Amino acid sequence: MAEQIQKDADKLSELQMVVAQLGEEEYGIPILQIQEIALMTNITKISGMPSFVKGVINLRGKIVPVIDLRERFGFEKKEYTDKTRIVIVQIEKQSVGLIVDSVSEVIRIKLSDIDSVPSTISQIGEEYINGVAKVGNNKLIILLNIEKLLGELDKVSVKKISESRKE
Repeated sequence: MAEQIQKDADKLSELQMVVAQLGEEEYGIPILQIQEIALMTNITKISGMPSFVKGVINLRGKIVPVIDLRERFGFEKKEYTDKTRIVIVQIEKQSVGLIVDSVSEVIRIKLSDIDSVPSTISQIGEEYINGVAKVGNNKLIILLNIEKLLGELDKVSVKKISESRKE
């Protein structure tokens, strides 16, 4: 009984994250916000959207807006490869696809291994980062703040795409 209580307590003191790559950096996305990880597919373009909003995909009958995280964060553009993935996340009851260079693993991170955000840790803005996790001897995972990921412009764009596709 005591072992089970300890296991439950350990689960409360850690996070499960999916690790995605953008360039040389590794980012953690909370697994509880991920609906699925999809292979790169054809994306239907939508006019009048910011360049990082690539368009929409049809995910089993549901229209899902897709954002290229490389472009959203100001990384250099790169051709999609067979490792490119679309991570489908839930943001404020809306499904959104996030294009990443690749997805490597699911990891458990102890809360005690998460530090606050040093201002020079990544080229993306601090507001998009919840912290930095130390994993293993010398590996750092930047923990994304999915709620902040979409700015007000992005939320309006995603909502506009979703509503226009329901008609």
